[in-house]
Amino acid sequence: MLSDIENLLLLQDADREVLRLNEEIAALPRRVAAIEEKLAGTQVQLEKARVAVKGDETARRKYETAIQDLQQKISKYRDQSLDVKTNDQYRALQHEIDFAQKEIRANEDKILELMVNSEVREKEVKAAEAELKTEMAEIETEKIEARERTEEDQKQLAEWTGRRDQMRTGISPDLLLHYERVLKLRKSGLSEVREHKCMACQVMLRPQAYNEVRSGQSVIICDSCQRILYFNPAHELADTERASMPTKRRARPKTDAPQAWFYRPDFGEHGEVLLVFTTNAGSSSRRIYEMHTGRQVGDILVREGSYRLAFPEDLPEAAIRLNGFWEETEMDGWGAEMPMVALDALHRDLDLARAEFAVKPHGERSEAVPTEHPAAS
Repeated sequence: MLSDIENLLLLQDADREVLRLNEEIAALPRRVAAIEEKLAGTQVQLEKARVAVKGDETARRKYETAIQDLQQKISKYRDQSLDVKTNDQYRALQHEIDFAQKEIRANEDKILELMVNSEVREKEVKAAEAELKTEMAEIETEKIEARERTEEDQKQLAEWTGRRDQMRTGISPDLLLHYERVLKLRKSGLSEVREHKCMACQVMLRPQAYNEVRSGQSVIICDSCQRILYFNPAHELADTERASMPTKRRARPKTDAPQAWFYRPDFGEHGEVLLVFTTNAGSSSRRIYEMHTGRQVGDILVREGSYRLAFPEDLPEAAIRLNGFWEETEMDGWGAEMPMVALDALHRDLDLARAEFAVKPHGERSEAVPTEHPAAS
């Protein structure tokens, strides 16, 4: 591995630690602020409970005063009833007395209701006071821990910043500039390569680029995400080890399946491509995807008849039938690029097909090669 790449890997570790510490330092005040906000909410609830208790007390005094006034009226009406001369006058005073007694009972009911509510209010006040006391103790503890943690983080941040500045001196300026530009844009400036693809953006590499990254003799940039690529042999099996592994038995594609995937190594200017034909209601559609990126090539083409008869020019002897099936509605949802899970599945099946069926020189295939000639049905 190039020394610049090794230094960049160390620098990336330092940058990530610096980023983590900065984020933690910024998060601690927010954490304390969240607790203080909760504390403020508890204080508001406590104040509301206290106001409600005072309101009940005021209402109770009002009803008690009203009862005293009504009792005085009743006493006055009874005194007046002793001096009346007619039955009508007596009945009128008695009516006033009955009405006042009814009002007294109504006010007594309201006082009783307030007394019941008062017990609930008092419990709410005591609960809010206890919660407030607990939260105040917690926030003081959190503030102390936050201050201590911030001091420790700032100390580590200063150390890591010093290390990072030292590491930067061992990297070529142009490469360092590219790394920092991508780091600012994508949060990481390097990406490991495994099994022919960039692990950051999941885009397949061209064979030549992949081999150059494996060799470690030059700096290679990912064409898709612009990250600087590196290879770690500990994370990928060597070719000799891979070849010695037992080959998984491959399922044969069904000839009468409504969908057929093919690999073509020589599709005009596009080179290696994947073709998918879907037959439905007497017509067939064709989609084309780049072999290594999964990007769609051209538009979807629809013709009448089965795909063998509708697109005979797309199925030469070199085409290899693959296992794969996705609903057309799902493929429509892919847009301009198929997902990596689908692309990887087709790549794995192609590897199995190549391992299972030998290819002869000059493009001639053995009788066991799973191709489908347009005339076969």
